[in-house]
Amino acid sequence: MLELQGSVTTPRGTTLTRIRVTSHHVAARTVDVWVPPGATGPLPVIYMHDGQNLFNPGDFNHGTVWGVDLVLEALVGAGESTGALVVAIWNTALRRREYAPTIPFEAMHDTPTWEHMLAWSGGPPLADAYLDFLTAELKPFIDATFATQPGRETTFIMGSSMGGLVSLYALTRHPELFGAAGCLSTHWTIGGNEVVDALAAALPPPGNHRLYFDHGTEGLDADYEPFQRRMDEHMRRAGYREGDDWQSLTFAGADHNEAAWHARLHLPLRFLLSTARDRPFASDGLAPPPVEGARGPKSSAG
Repeated sequence: MLELQGSVTTPRGTTLTRIRVTSHHVAARTVDVWVPPGATGPLPVIYMHDGQNLFNPGDFNHGTVWGVDLVLEALVGAGESTGALVVAIWNTALRRREYAPTIPFEAMHDTPTWEHMLAWSGGPPLADAYLDFLTAELKPFIDATFATQPGRETTFIMGSSMGGLVSLYALTRHPELFGAAGCLSTHWTIGGNEVVDALAAALPPPGNHRLYFDHGTEGLDADYEPFQRRMDEHMRRAGYREGDDWQSLTFAGADHNEAAWHARLHLPLRFLLSTARDRPFASDGLAPPPVEGARGPKSSAG
């Protein structure tokens, strides 16, 4: 059951609609919905993981958030986007298991990779159940409650670290629902080449989907490059066109934390939300607006 619980206002004055979730598929949690100020018509929708890390510093114990509202408002103000509704899905104590792709890991049962995943996440993967919640319960509720553009072309999913991994998995499992995925600092190291290859093999044919990948070079991100290069090669072989329906970027000196993701968030948002398929992708230009705690702590959460 999903119930509206009223609105929450962040310290900078952003208003979020709060939803309390009791699900048939996953543990109870909170979902916040942000609608751009002044929005007058149906909007594209971005489903984002680690929802307590996105808007309100008071909801996140590191105190630094992505500032998604700041970045989207800046994009709209610069004429780079018409905006989007953001669905911020809070994580739970089962985060690592819920974000671990079920089918690829179950195919490795009793291998060292499987044992590593079990030890790191605390149990078998639960991503299929998490995606059942998202697609069978949450998305229908959002589309019935808010003014959305519910089609695949205007429904996106995004996250960082393990959230990046489950975003890619969501697109492979439900290509009929998600038109694009943003995968920041994808935590490839949980499954290595086996998971890269399994997810690449499940990609939908090119032409109707967009995929954005990136990573930094510090902290946990320092280990991602060889796996991301391997995924990039899979994308090329699959026929995805770099700069059009696929992009992969490296940010020298960027660490694995919310401040780093905030600093480059305008890039995946602009890429995923753009409706001008023939417009070259720009990797510079709009500077991100400042957000509280801009440097941010190092993170080892994965």
